[in-house]
Amino acid sequence: MNSSAIVLEEPRKLALRDLTLNEPTAADVVVDIEWSGISTGTEKLLWSGRMPPFPGMGYPLVPGYESIGSVVDAGPESGRRVGQRVFIPGANCYREARGLFGGASSRVVVAGRKAMPVADHLGDRAILLALAATAHHAVSPDIRKPPELIVGHGVLGRLIARMVVANGGQPTVWETNAARRAGGEGYAVIDPDDDPRSDYKHICDVSGDCDILDRLVMRLARGGEVVLAGFYDRRLSFAFPAAFMREAQIRIAAEWRPQDLIAVDEMVAAGRLSLDGLITHTRTPDRFEDAYETAFSDPACLKMVLDWRHSA
Repeated sequence: MNSSAIVLEEPRKLALRDLTLNEPTAADVVVDIEWSGISTGTEKLLWSGRMPPFPGMGYPLVPGYESIGSVVDAGPESGRRVGQRVFIPGANCYREARGLFGGASSRVVVAGRKAMPVADHLGDRAILLALAATAHHAVSPDIRKPPELIVGHGVLGRLIARMVVANGGQPTVWETNAARRAGGEGYAVIDPDDDPRSDYKHICDVSGDCDILDRLVMRLARGGEVVLAGFYDRRLSFAFPAAFMREAQIRIAAEWRPQDLIAVDEMVAAGRLSLDGLITHTRTPDRFEDAYETAFSDPACLKMVLDWRHSA
């Protein structure tokens, strides 16, 4: 069984290749992918060669961890059925390439327990569930104080802001790129230089800026917290005196967990979290070079989606 997949053969070298898939077990499902998203965080680091050493890292690899598809074969122990539309958080099912993420492919083989059923009416927007789960894990509205300041108004920043608003908060969002300041729903998006506040108790950074900590510490109230929810390719550091005077706390938000995905799926189903207006660009897989170039370089591109529905 074969699949047509995006392959990152080496840094800055992408290809669309036919790959051989592993044989499915009784606990697996075979899924024909309909849509997959391109991440401008981790996937850009993989593409540029700046991804820090990571388990499973190496080339060639299939990127992608935001995929939606239909089950075409379900093992008797998979817990899934043929015809279900499911979210796939990546797949490691290729014989000729690594599947560190593995979702940018026309067909995948994955354990049934990793294939989460999603509502058909969401369509391609369901690829955003991974970022929504990342947002939930960073701010966990049920157990953490919501951020008063969010740094970055990309898709992840917007999802965090929407979650805060859904739970009664009114966050401020910093965005240095004027083209990305539009689209705030129930919150203000401003240039950092226009913000006079220096008493934030909770700041969530999704900018990925490795040099931002000193600037954020100076905006904290005493005992305030900075949550690092982006992905950073270099060592982070900060000047101790300012952090000492504020008794600053720094927390790192790791990758999402299954319970985060379940929580955001319930929020979306209940109408408390909208996934609208976040997918701005779509390409077919044969236009992969343009798709990745646009996703990584065009500020107007919030989320690029590959449409696999007519791929062989």
